[in-house]
Amino acid sequence: MPRLAIGPDLPSALAAPVGGLGRGPALAALRLFLANAAGAPHPERVRGARDARVQTLRLAEGLRGVVVRQRDVYWLVTALPDAEAWDFANRHRYSVNSVIGVVEEWDAQALGSVEPALRRSAGASRLFDPVCDGDLLALGINVWILPLIRHITTEADVEAIEPFLPPTQHRPLAVLARGGTITEAWRELDECRAIDADPGPVDPDDLHQALLRSPDRAVFVGDVEELERRLDAPDWCTFLHPPQHRLARSHYDHPVLVTGAAGTGKTLIALHRAAHLAEHGEGRVLLNTFSQSLREELSKRLDTLVEDAAVRKRIDVDNADHLALRLVADAEGRQPALVGPGARNLTDLTEEAARLLNAPPGDLLGEVRKPYRHIVVDEGQDLSPAQWRLLRAAVPHADDDFFVLGDPHQRVTDHRVTLEQVGILATHHTLKLSYRLPQELLSFGVRLRGGGPTDGLVTGVSELYGYRATRHGERPMVRAYDSPEAELEGLAATVDGWLAEGVAPDRIAVAARTTALARRAGRLLQGRDVLVTTFYGLKGREFDRVALFAVSEGIVPDPPPDDPGSRARALQRERSVLFVACTRAKALLYISHFGRGSPFLSF
Repeated sequence: MPRLAIGPDLPSALAAPVGGLGRGPALAALRLFLANAAGAPHPERVRGARDARVQTLRLAEGLRGVVVRQRDVYWLVTALPDAEAWDFANRHRYSVNSVIGVVEEWDAQALGSVEPALRRSAGASRLFDPVCDGDLLALGINVWILPLIRHITTEADVEAIEPFLPPTQHRPLAVLARGGTITEAWRELDECRAIDADPGPVDPDDLHQALLRSPDRAVFVGDVEELERRLDAPDWCTFLHPPQHRLARSHYDHPVLVTGAAGTGKTLIALHRAAHLAEHGEGRVLLNTFSQSLREELSKRLDTLVEDAAVRKRIDVDNADHLALRLVADAEGRQPALVGPGARNLTDLTEEAARLLNAPPGDLLGEVRKPYRHIVVDEGQDLSPAQWRLLRAAVPHADDDFFVLGDPHQRVTDHRVTLEQVGILATHHTLKLSYRLPQELLSFGVRLRGGGPTDGLVTGVSELYGYRATRHGERPMVRAYDSPEAELEGLAATVDGWLAEGVAPDRIAVAARTTALARRAGRLLQGRDVLVTTFYGLKGREFDRVALFAVSEGIVPDPPPDDPGSRARALQRERSVLFVACTRAKALLYISHFGRGSPFLSF
């Protein structure tokens, strides 16, 4: 029986196959293929292929799957119209990285055409002359491209060949090209490892093991029912980038802190970490987030991610304020008053809840102690000291107890707490690649936010510089209008244009600094079914296209207080809020203002 793995490009490839037939015929063909039944599509060799293991499967009229085959293992990389499938199969080759054992995809045809140009332009002194072949091979560089590497003269040459190389090949070379050491290049390669364990000796001919080490590139499906589930699920449920997969599924004997800029996948890691602990851990899991709206959003995403109802029930999604109210209410037998005579504020209630959880053994309230075995904290940069102390008290000191994710540069509160200050001694991991944002939007956001140091979560300061994106896209659009009325007309025209292009309404968000402005836009855009909210309402969410309006002087930032210290903190908070709103866009960001624009846009 064949063992079938699918790649991340397959779901979208089968979503609207050739001829508009839907994916039914393709699934019927794969059902026969998995059952090894009569009439199943058979692998067809590709004439002149650069990799003999690359073959095609006829899935439907005019539609072919491209597979990499080794004995009974089939990796279904994608599905394309006939001519495109043959071309794709002909131009690509595949390998297993000799150091970390993951699969690699090469555009061999493009590299073959690039090498003569590099040879002709090569200077007397070439970029990698100081690095011997042995050191390159020790970094997992494939012996097949060593001749090409020896022709490279400039760092620009390394950038030019990036689209044709696997990340495991290009990223170590890019480090060396910009003057990094062999050790730094090896660390860059190690970031491409999705599995924490050392693979040991790597067999370059074992495709099955290489695919198991590459969960971002392949997932095995045992039958058509599982295949359909994988095709129906959002890609974030199935395919995680290597650092995300490694962090979410590793075992830790100490608390962990993960920081990273916008788009690096912190919330995805939080979701998968909670799901992993619920399935493989030792008790109940709390996924703590910042607000009620995010609580509802993450709950829905967990419902999609976790298929087993019993596993899903082990995960609570909550925020620290609500957790404190619940614990105090359970202990006192009634809901604590937040207004009126005898009211207590949330800080007092949070401290009281922590005291209850820290009660010594034998206390009458002992039954409420340690309600969770594992805690995952998302948006950790915005928690107060009292909230941190409550969460620390809610889980025992044990393996896999505390897992925190956040970014001090996205802080929208005045809390500047380090985990060490609240008794959480965590090992720190940093995510440097933004997968959600194109480089143009990331660079815009960094300039708007200011890439200088900020404090919180970690001892010392964190820098925003050094983050980079994995792709390029459109530059953010900034539009100026003479009046608020003209700006709103421009906003409506922009949103209508996006909808006319076929962008789904639930993938569009419109936001303003204040609730009053958001309501005004909501009335204007009524019936279009796009989200209209405040900048704060975008926190923790993502959309294909985002429109921010009224980013004008006197509105953004909100007029700060006169006290110098308070003024500086308020301005930094306002800048962070705008930064967070800008970085919710995956593809396109539109910013508009009337009159003079916000001073934050002057860079």
